[in-house]
Amino acid sequence: MKVDLLSFLTTSVLFAATKYQYTEAFTPSTLQSSRRNHQTATATTSSLFASQDMFVDKTATHSSVTTYYGETLQKSSDLKTNACCTAASPFPHIAEAIKKVHPDVISKYYGCGFCVPDEVEGMTILDLGCGAGRDVYIASQLVGPNGRVIGVDMTEEQLKVAKETQPYHAEKFGFDNVEFHLGLIEKLDDIPSLKDGSVDIIISNCVINLCPDKESVLKSCHRLLKPGGELYFSDVYANRRVPKELQEDEVLWGECLSGALYWNDFQNLGKKCGFKDPRLVEDAPITVENKAVQQKMDDMGHSKLEFYSATYRLFQLDCLEPHCEDYGQAVVYKGTIPRFESGWALDDHHYMEKGKVFPVCGNTFNMLKETRFEKHFDFIGDWSTHYGIFEGCGTSMPFSSSAANGGVSTKGGGGACC
Repeated sequence: MKVDLLSFLTTSVLFAATKYQYTEAFTPSTLQSSRRNHQTATATTSSLFASQDMFVDKTATHSSVTTYYGETLQKSSDLKTNACCTAASPFPHIAEAIKKVHPDVISKYYGCGFCVPDEVEGMTILDLGCGAGRDVYIASQLVGPNGRVIGVDMTEEQLKVAKETQPYHAEKFGFDNVEFHLGLIEKLDDIPSLKDGSVDIIISNCVINLCPDKESVLKSCHRLLKPGGELYFSDVYANRRVPKELQEDEVLWGECLSGALYWNDFQNLGKKCGFKDPRLVEDAPITVENKAVQQKMDDMGHSKLEFYSATYRLFQLDCLEPHCEDYGQAVVYKGTIPRFESGWALDDHHYMEKGKVFPVCGNTFNMLKETRFEKHFDFIGDWSTHYGIFEGCGTSMPFSSSAANGGVSTKGGGGACC
């Protein structure tokens, strides 16, 4: 890694400061109207090939990322941007779990969100790009002694910290339910202990964008998940395809920007790999503040390139349809998920209050009924009558935090499907 590249950026990226609030509707009415007027069929795989052609050399990328995260970065404060940092404060139970994590692990945390979903006790969780193990050790506490957490990372220096602190955490928690493996997340087949259909939940925190072969990652995730399991991860996305010139900037790649997928390429790629209905959980804009970086983008004609930090959940359910279809179904939340007695959000537009009938599309119906969440809901309706597309379902840019959609970060929501 060249020193002049590291000095090139000083304070490049800042997350917009926002307070997450539940809203009565998924998106502003202007976006809902736009979606109704611009619904299109799922993009063909030709667009995927177009985006894949822009990936930089895989070997060079692995080497650069390994050097950057293993040698250049010694602690979180060494990051040159805030793209791989968490903006929101964690829930109280997560904050308590973080207090029990070794300081050396915390100091080497580089992530863009907390990415362990709800209702994980007793589950098997796989963390892709676990680094020094912060999220592994948080998840370890959440799954409990009957659960299991597996961390995979390609950086020996990071895994050394994770493994050296394993006895500390075992004593702190009262049990040892974690394991760590050195490897590439696009070559999970090389890890013998990872069997098909053996994992309940896969998490990843601002790592998949660093991988040059994202399709291999998603295909492996679909293969490893049990039916009804999910990939739940935070990452960085762009409003358009990142140009090759920016992808070849080592610091911007290491800082999670140059490897960002165009959001629609990601959704199409997810569907191609078997995840038929990717769901956005929350998002926040990333704004480039460094003048030199912005000038570089402007000079190359990319002044409108925007980045977003977003958390998605992708369920391994073969019964899902490509779009949200209306069968006149509804669900009623029982208020039984711990810490969410009043209401619970499946994603950024399905916040369900306890005891209230909540109309849903067929996909949402199955995401709740065919997964670990089934016991927390009553289900209304069947599949006997199809009423067409669920109102509001479309393919516009999903990030409600984009300037075009009002610039507000999302968390929770309610109302229509998609």
